[in-house]
Amino acid sequence: MNRELIVRSNTDSVDFALLKDGKLIELHQDENDHKFNVGDVLLAKIRKPVSGLNAAFVDVGYEKDAFLHYHDLGPQLQSLLKFLKRARSGRMRDYTLKDFPFEKDIDKNGSIKDVIKPNQALLVQIVKEPISTKGPRISSEISIAGRYLILVPFSDRVSVSQKIGSKEEKSRLKRLVQSIKPKGFGVIIRTVAEGKKVAELDKDLQNLVSKWVSMCKKLNRASTPSKVLVELNRASSIIRDVFNDTFTGIHVDDETLYNQIKDYLHEIAPEKESIVKLYNSSVPIFEKFGIERQIKTSFGRTASMSKGAYLVIEHTEALHVIDVNSGNRSTRAKNQEDTALEVNLLAASEIARQLRLRDMGGIIVIDFIDMVRPEHRKKLFNHLRNEMEDDRAKHKILPPSKFGLVQITRQRVRPEVNIKTTEENPSGSGQEVEAPIVMIEKINHELEQIVKRNGKIKHIVLNTHPFIAAYLTKGFPSIRSKWFLEHKKWVKIQPRDAYTYLEYRFQDKEGKDLVSE
Repeated sequence: MNRELIVRSNTDSVDFALLKDGKLIELHQDENDHKFNVGDVLLAKIRKPVSGLNAAFVDVGYEKDAFLHYHDLGPQLQSLLKFLKRARSGRMRDYTLKDFPFEKDIDKNGSIKDVIKPNQALLVQIVKEPISTKGPRISSEISIAGRYLILVPFSDRVSVSQKIGSKEEKSRLKRLVQSIKPKGFGVIIRTVAEGKKVAELDKDLQNLVSKWVSMCKKLNRASTPSKVLVELNRASSIIRDVFNDTFTGIHVDDETLYNQIKDYLHEIAPEKESIVKLYNSSVPIFEKFGIERQIKTSFGRTASMSKGAYLVIEHTEALHVIDVNSGNRSTRAKNQEDTALEVNLLAASEIARQLRLRDMGGIIVIDFIDMVRPEHRKKLFNHLRNEMEDDRAKHKILPPSKFGLVQITRQRVRPEVNIKTTEENPSGSGQEVEAPIVMIEKINHELEQIVKRNGKIKHIVLNTHPFIAAYLTKGFPSIRSKWFLEHKKWVKIQPRDAYTYLEYRFQDKEGKDLVSE
């Protein structure tokens, strides 16, 4: 398995594409004017607690107040407030918490009006970016993420990622971290810490403590609201969260970003520093790695899979609905049940990719093709779970119902990635049509099915709009030339002025329509 990170720099944003064996699985955009990122820590001001919601609205400097629920205050709220008051007074010199006297934990079933007051300053962290008309979601239980560990001030607990399966390894890591953990801090051990030595863990831990101390030194001069700890830039945070030994390349088209990423990789994995490459070519980097093509064909209402199967993805205010269709899929499966299983397994892999790619969150309902046999439903469920193992967002999958429906809840911390895949109709009608590359994918697939169905046919004519005809025949090798090499059939392309932009038809020498089904 090869993983590559492709980084494209624009004047107002930076785009990150994560590829797995050449296939696009994640797409992120870091805009220069993006004020709130998950993980940022702010010194905020309480506007008003609302007892009916057991929550408070908090001024974090956004047009909409942030929402802070009582359960997001964290049990050590009184200790945090006491520490913040001392730090803002300017008289505190030691921020390591080793001699700081902790207060009693707040009641987990208490009322928000009993613990915080209007206009009070509070240290909060962004846990969900502003989405649609809603302000950021925040927590006052601060955590600072590193490569292997997450530091949790005002705690004493050490916990280990559930994704580490070995009990012996969990016990080893917990024992090591207990021996190096500073007093007054809790630690969460991340999945990538598996197999790491104490020296690597200790270095990461010291960096996190240094970040905490640096942040605390700003508090006595900080106004409310203001940002006091900035999450890593998106490039570094993506590398921190997804980087592992399977990475074979990080390609960047901007020299400044290239140096930043190389410096960060030198800190966390110096042996992999050489995989960072500066891309310098007249061909745009996303086109060179086939990302533009994948973006055009992966977003939109329908998502194609191989052999004619496809997904229909619909969005509502409350949930996402995904319908699995077999299309005109030809298969060697013996019966309808086996065909349904084959298409469903293929769809499960694509759905796991689509959820990450679009960063879809909330409730997702999937309508798979009905299967009668319980062992097939179980196989599909296990396959979907395996395919989603690499998904960093928290999620829960329910087994297929009797109607073939699968329900998934997936954590949403950022706005969904929504890329426009339609383009203006060149005819000037004002309507929008599918991007040409999506059209070409459909024509490619239909030709493949026609050749399979009519193996002995010698003459194939494609009637299509002049723009599409020109696109298929331009350059060397042209798309038509590639068809000849693949199918050993020469396709005559006939421009038709009367055809609409999306219209095309395959015919034989006598003008009889060729169908793929």
